[in-house]
Formats: sequence, structure tokens, C-alpha cells
Amino acid sequence: MIKGSCLCGDITFQTSASPQGASMCHCTQCRAQSGGIWSSAYVSEPNLFISGPIKWFDSSTNAKRGFCPRCGSFLFWKAHDETSISFALGALSNPTGIAIEKHIFVAEKDDYYALADGLLQKA
Repeated sequence: MIKGSCLCGDITFQTSASPQGASMCHCTQCRAQSGGIWSSAYVSEPNLFISGPIKWFDSSTNAKRGFCPRCGSFLFWKAHDETSISFALGALSNPTGIAIEKHIFVAEKDDYYALADGLLQKA
């Protein structure tokens, strides 16, 4: 079982499904909302059990972002037309057993850091 929570603990989530697509996102929106690179993985939405007062923000015409209204933790990303939901790897209890597979939106990466881990990079 993989479990996670927001900083204040008001929102908890868990899944027994195997997370897919573990990545680090460098897009402008993720950097602005998280204050840096946002790492996540996804499961089918019915396999992620969330409890607590999650607040959703429609960040674009394509997706919404879920966060805690009390502490502000950015926990979830959900495309409007997909059945999967991404969750923040940084919010998980250790150990996770998850390994980052790739970097995404690297064309939007800022100039104050370098990617030198040899993982797949997608523009």
C-alpha cells in the first residue's frame, strides 16, 4: 500500500495499484505552484483513495490541480479527458519503491539548474 498526505495532514491518500510514469515535471505551471520541480506518478483514478477537503483548481482547459486548502500542499494533477490521476511523490510516506523514469516539459525548464541524471527527457 502506498500512502501519502499533505503537510498539515488534513488530506490523506492511498493506493494499492502500481504507480506508472514516475516523472519530474519542469513546466511553468508546476514550477509556479510547487516552487520547483514537481515529481509525480499516476494510477487509474478509481484506484486512488483520497480523504479530506481537497480543493481543485482548473489550471488550464486541459487539466486541474488538487491541493489542500489549509496548508497549500499541491498533491494531484488530473487531465479532464483521462481516467488516470497523478499524485505528488514528495507527499508519500517512505519507502515508496518508486523510481523516476523521465523528465517532462524540459523545454520550459528554468536556467538555475541542470539535468545530469541521464534519464529520458521529453520536451
